[in-house]
Amino acid sequence: MTQYETKEYLLQELKTVAKWEKDHKGLWFWEKIGKLPFMILDRITPKMVHKKLGQALDEIGSYIQKGGSYLTNEKEVLKRIEKQTGNEEMGISEVKELPLQVMDEVSQAIVVSRKKVAMTQGATTGIGGFLTLSIDIPFILGISLKTLQEIALSYGYDPNEQSERVFIIKCLQFVSSDIVGKQAILQELSEFNQASPNKKDQTISQLQGWREVMASFRDNFGWKKLFQMIPIAGILFGAFINKSMMHDIGEAGRMLYRKRRILEKLEAHV
Repeated sequence: MTQYETKEYLLQELKTVAKWEKDHKGLWFWEKIGKLPFMILDRITPKMVHKKLGQALDEIGSYIQKGGSYLTNEKEVLKRIEKQTGNEEMGISEVKELPLQVMDEVSQAIVVSRKKVAMTQGATTGIGGFLTLSIDIPFILGISLKTLQEIALSYGYDPNEQSERVFIIKCLQFVSSDIVGKQAILQELSEFNQASPNKKDQTISQLQGWREVMASFRDNFGWKKLFQMIPIAGILFGAFINKSMMHDIGEAGRMLYRKRRILEKLEAHV
């Protein structure tokens, strides 16, 4: 299923992404003060929770190198796309040729579905307050990675490739970075497609410091997770916080992958 998309249409959609990037180069108030409450959490959280969180971060770090258990089920995403388009036996190469609108619809449906799962998880773990943070935080990290992989697939990119997993981690880092970090990451990602193989290898090498990426993501819980420490009331906070975080991650993933696909489609017009 191939649909011709005019250059004018693609340029207009690229402007939409550019506006989103501009809007997200600033910081929300709670992002500016987010690390302070997490310092408080560090002091009062039991060592067992810290240990489990550390183990989860170790597992996620290995995702960059080999994917492991955090690789998403490619077949499920392709089936979703087949249902959306009415086509059968689609592969990633066929997905690349789909109209941008179809890609947008599939990726949006993925984010909506994942937000519901995250919201349910947040409500469930919110019952136990901070004692269940050791369950909730690794869960959010895991579902974030899988959501971004599914978004990648919906735009025709293969997360089985290591360079693609690097892009996914950078998307994750973007969500929780400060204003300077956001600008730097947007610059890196905007040049990702044009990067030479050597340049991409350097990027992979730089990400050996993935612990900083994950520490940044962890800090983003900040004062938001502080409210989830309140038993019972944490149900509402947990559900809202998880849903909000998945919304931000899903939006960033969709926009950043959407930009890559638009640029590649524009190149095809040259």
